[in-house]
Amino acid sequence: MPTARSRLGTYGEGIARDYLKAKGYRVMDSNFRCPWGEVDIVAREGDCLVFVEVRTRRGSLPYGTPEESLTRKKRDRLVATAETYIQKCPDPPEEWRIDLIGV
Repeated sequence: MPTARSRLGTYGEGIARDYLKAKGYRVMDSNFRCPWGEVDIVAREGDCLVFVEVRTRRGSLPYGTPEESLTRKKRDRLVATAETYIQKCPDPPEEWRIDLIGV
């Protein structure tokens, strides 16, 4: 049975996915996992591959905003996970970036 925390995360990822689609992004993958970590959403914006970390919070106090919850260690893991994803691509993108969506 999913925990309240995992339900909140799934809810936030759904909102983020809908937002990206409304902005013209094409969602390619969700919850990509590798030994380094996980990326919530992988999408394309034109020729650019976008790795999206979704941070969902119920409120800003006492834990801070979604943006503040992304630690240096998590950023490093996101980069390593994105690089792993790109290595597995049959046609690797020339451009890629990591975005954060706070819900």
